[in-house]
Amino acid sequence: MEQALQHFRASIASATGSKRALRIRGGGSKDWYGQALQGEPLDTRAHTGIVAYDPTELVITARCGTPLAEIEEVLAGQNQMLAFEPPHFGAGATIGGVVASGLSGPRRQAVGSVRDFVLGAVLMDGNGEVLHFGGQVMKNVAGYDVSRLLAGSLGTLGLILEVSLKVLPRPLLETTLRFEADEDDAIRRLNEWGGQPLPISACAWHGNVLIVRLSGAEPAINAARLRMGGEEVAQAEPFWAELREQANPFFTDLAPSESLWRLSVPSHVPPLSLPGEQLIEWGGAQRWLKTDASATAIRAGAQQAGGHATLFKGGDKSAGVFHPLAPAVARIHRNLKNAFDPAGIFNPGRMYSDL
Repeated sequence: MEQALQHFRASIASATGSKRALRIRGGGSKDWYGQALQGEPLDTRAHTGIVAYDPTELVITARCGTPLAEIEEVLAGQNQMLAFEPPHFGAGATIGGVVASGLSGPRRQAVGSVRDFVLGAVLMDGNGEVLHFGGQVMKNVAGYDVSRLLAGSLGTLGLILEVSLKVLPRPLLETTLRFEADEDDAIRRLNEWGGQPLPISACAWHGNVLIVRLSGAEPAINAARLRMGGEEVAQAEPFWAELREQANPFFTDLAPSESLWRLSVPSHVPPLSLPGEQLIEWGGAQRWLKTDASATAIRAGAQQAGGHATLFKGGDKSAGVFHPLAPAVARIHRNLKNAFDPAGIFNPGRMYSDL
C-alpha cells in the first residue's frame, strides 16, 4: 500500500504546485451527488483492503478504496452489519465514498447516521501529511470530533485513507407491517409509536400506505405487532433494499421538469404545503419531495418548518445543492477547509461554490 500512498502524495504535490484541482473519487457511484464535479480524478481504488476486523470488539477498519460489498460480505459472515445501511448507488461503491458522502439508509432512524459509527480515520491533507484521528475501539474518544467531521464532507477536507467503523449484530428477527393511512395519520402514528418502547427499525409512507419494519427478539416483535396492528408483509427484504438504493418508482420515475429534494424537518411537523409528490422516512423526519417548484420556495417551506432542504437529484444546481449556511457556520467551514487544504485543491465547490 506504500506505493499507493506515494502516488497520492505525488498527485497532491503536483496539484498544489500547479494550482489545479483534484477530484477524489472511488467507484464513482455518487458522482451525481453535490455540486458540479471539478478537477483531475484522484482514484482511491488502489488503496484497498480490510486492515483489521475483530467481531468481538464490533469494529472494522478498512482502506478507502475497499468495496462496500466486500465489507458487507465479511460482516455477514459473522452475522454483523453496518447498521446505518449505507446505500451503494452502484456496484463500485467504496467505504471511503460511504463516509465522504455521509448517506444513510432506512435504519438510520433507529441506530443513527454514518457519523455516529465513525470511530477513527486516517487522512492525507493538502500538504501530503498523514494524520490520524480517533481510534479502533469504541471507548477511545480522542479525536472523535475530527473523525466524524469527515462524514459528509464530500472529500473537501482531504483524502480519507482509512476508516474505523462500529458494527452491530444483525437482528435476531425482522418483520414488516403495512397500514392504510393518509399523510396526517401516518405522521401521527409514527410520532406516537416513536414515544413507545417499540422495536421499529425503519418506516416509509407513500401513496396512503405506511410500511413499518420491526427488528429484534421474537417476544418484542410479537408484543409490538399486537399493540400496533397492521397487516404483515411477506418477503419484505426487497422493498427495504429498493428503498435504500432508491430503486423504486418514486425515485426512478422523475419527470424532466422535476427535481428530487431531501427535506430534514422535526418528525412531528404536519404535512408540508409544498407542491409535488412526497415519500416520508425516518419516523417523519426525512421527507422526499418530487417537484417542479423553485428552490427558493422549497427552502422557505423547509425553514419555516424548522428544517432544511437539499437538492438531491435533477434541477438547477446553480441554486445550490445544500441549504445555505448561516454566516457563523460558513466561517467555521472556511476555517476547516483552510486548515486541512490550504491550497484548496480537494474537490473544490463540491459542497458550496466558495469552498
